[in-house]
Amino acid sequence: MYQTDPPRSPKEVLPTMYDLKSEDPQEPGLPDEFHDLQPELLRITFRPPSYSPDSVFIASDLNLYYDPRHFNWYKRPDWFAVLGVSRLYEQRDLRLSYVTWQEGVNPFVIVELLSPGTEAEDLGQTLREINQPPTKWEVYERILRIPYYVVFSRYTHQLRVFQNSASRYQELTVSNSRVWMPELELGLGLWQGCYQEIAGLWLRWYDQNQNWIPTPTEQIEQKQQKVEELEAILQRYRQQYGDLPE
Repeated sequence: MYQTDPPRSPKEVLPTMYDLKSEDPQEPGLPDEFHDLQPELLRITFRPPSYSPDSVFIASDLNLYYDPRHFNWYKRPDWFAVLGVSRLYEQRDLRLSYVTWQEGVNPFVIVELLSPGTEAEDLGQTLREINQPPTKWEVYERILRIPYYVVFSRYTHQLRVFQNSASRYQELTVSNSRVWMPELELGLGLWQGCYQEIAGLWLRWYDQNQNWIPTPTEQIEQKQQKVEELEAILQRYRQQYGDLPE
């Protein structure tokens, strides 16, 4: 009798992130410096209360593979976050790409930053060509069913947020340049301020009290301010009552 090999699991048969390309020399680079800074600000202020940092994966300009029947099809979001997965690939390695059929969890929120060359596709205004991969909008809306899709234009300062309902995106009302996402216990809004010494209008996350989630630098500054306030109180006490008793 001939002995056959035992059947392999789907995870063994399908390519992993190590098998798939993570970059393409033929692809154009990032269009401007804003596409570096804005995703970074989103990353350092994205802290959903119900998830530990080790169970959240955040990426920008990373290949997102979505179809196990077409291994070479991928999209490259400007920024996305996945909830309930290990921060590291299989808890041991930095990711080269995000391969949905390996991870088992799709991104929860995707942000695209509009540029003249990508605006039509980002807003779902392009049609799928024959024998070509689906458009970005189709992938996010119908294939991966991303719960929240955010589009922001720094040229017009327009923020648009779409929520997925039955595999169709419905645009949400943006009130006071903010949108609350209850599943995250976070909101996303436009903040006028200075980041990396550059003043402008930036996307960033805020908490249930409408406070902007502080960056690590802002947290240090806030602690320092509290120390200075306590020192000022102590100084006034000494001026009025003398030194504190031993």
